Amino acid sequence: MTELINAALLKNMIISAANTLNENKGYVDSLNVFPVPDGDTGTNMALTFMSAAREVAQQDFETASDVAKLVAKATLRGARGNSGVILSQIFRGISKSLSGKSDVSVADFTEALQRGSDTAYRAVMKPTEGTILTVVRLMAKGASDAEFESFEAFFAEVNAQGKDALDKTPDLLPQLKQAGVVDAGGRGLLFIFEGFEKALNGETFSLSEPSGTVNSQATLDQASSPEEITFTYCTEFIIEKYNETMSSDNMRMKISPIGDAMEITEEGSLVKVHIHTNNPGYVLQQAVKLGELTDIKIENMKHKHNSLISPAAPKRPLAIISVAAGDGIEEVMKELGAAYIISGGQTMNPGTEDILAAIEKTNAESAIILPNNKNIILAAEQARDLAEIPVKVIPTKTIPQGITAMMNFLPEGTLDDNAAAMTEALDTIKSGSITHAVRDSSFEDMEIHEGDYLGMIENKISLIGQNLETTLLNLIASMTDSSSEIITVYYGSDADAAAAEALSQTLEEAYPDCDICIRSGGQPVYYYIVSVE
Repeated sequence: MTELINAALLKNMIISAANTLNENKGYVDSLNVFPVPDGDTGTNMALTFMSAAREVAQQDFETASDVAKLVAKATLRGARGNSGVILSQIFRGISKSLSGKSDVSVADFTEALQRGSDTAYRAVMKPTEGTILTVVRLMAKGASDAEFESFEAFFAEVNAQGKDALDKTPDLLPQLKQAGVVDAGGRGLLFIFEGFEKALNGETFSLSEPSGTVNSQATLDQASSPEEITFTYCTEFIIEKYNETMSSDNMRMKISPIGDAMEITEEGSLVKVHIHTNNPGYVLQQAVKLGELTDIKIENMKHKHNSLISPAAPKRPLAIISVAAGDGIEEVMKELGAAYIISGGQTMNPGTEDILAAIEKTNAESAIILPNNKNIILAAEQARDLAEIPVKVIPTKTIPQGITAMMNFLPEGTLDDNAAAMTEALDTIKSGSITHAVRDSSFEDMEIHEGDYLGMIENKISLIGQNLETTLLNLIASMTDSSSEIITVYYGSDADAAAAEALSQTLEEAYPDCDICIRSGGQPVYYYIVSVE
């Protein structure tokens, strides 16, 4: 019977929770309200919490407060997507409540859970019931409505209350009921608490990292200064494992504390390693225990950057940072003056730390962020609050909105002037997209079957079709009216380029009063992205 949680136990609970969520992230992803191939709630929550568990696993702690503080800090910076940001706020509240406590009693954890719920609610401008917020609130209420002699009894009741709350989410959100699913974020939170409960039986857990990590990448229109480089040597190599069944987990745990930007991917007997470190020799010593090394490359990044940019490069007054997925979309953003492109979007939401890194590397006195996705706005706002320079977040929810905002950028304007002009311009654009259904579902009385093409306007399913070109033409017809002047179509990586280019004549005949532009966007997930001005 566990009456107190000390630092060692809380550390084990965090690792167990991260493993449980990571193992079930695919299931959480599948609980997407829309049956489109971009459900990423589970992935975002797992990456957010794994960023904390990874740091916790590498350290020993004197107090439970120290563990909670590190979890709050790591999830805050590692938050991805709305679900990840809300999760970070829950643990921010828990950490504040446990501040200064060496060991944690049931009463302490009850109070901390309530504060976590309150903090998460305050972080969201318009809290929606039937989401992770409802689940954490009712879990906290279940804890406070009873007294428990042990943590075993506490978590049994709290998790039961959470399961009951989760089952009721479809009654609170009609979209969930129509889709036949429960809230994904709430289910992700329950997996975390189920992981907590598992750790109470005394078993010690080691962190089970995924074989590959999801990283968003950013490109800058100039190189960052050498002073910003913490780890000097970019170290890359391939390991041919002595035995295909050997695990790389031990090597991963050994080298991760001495560097950053670590990426380890495995396929069969091959392990590809990338890390920035000040001690490449140690990295290679650990790697050779796993297998033979090939394709070794060690590059001094400070030396490389010294040849590209002067450390005394003047700061630019204002930098635009844009999130985009697809070579063509990225190129448009650069042409319009974006200083920094963060590669990401649907299925690959950049985290708070990714956006913070972009802000820091622009070498600017102020910055504007274009999230271009509703699931990235909260992470962008969290980065804004943590940034050391003034930052504005324009609430762009689509790529067309981001491009329109860029077209209204005033190079000589102030941060406030540009934020106002770019935000005002969002009302002048209509955004549409075409993707496909990944499962049978229903939405607002529309029956959806796996494989159907889905036409979406402002991220809402508007029509269904069985022919891609017909669905696109019907979507454009729904978006245009007598005031429409410009129709732009960006075709994605899964669209047929020749067929897309051939649409130009069809659209010019159908809309003779509009300017028609067909352009390769290269975006994943969406066959077409459409803007109408």
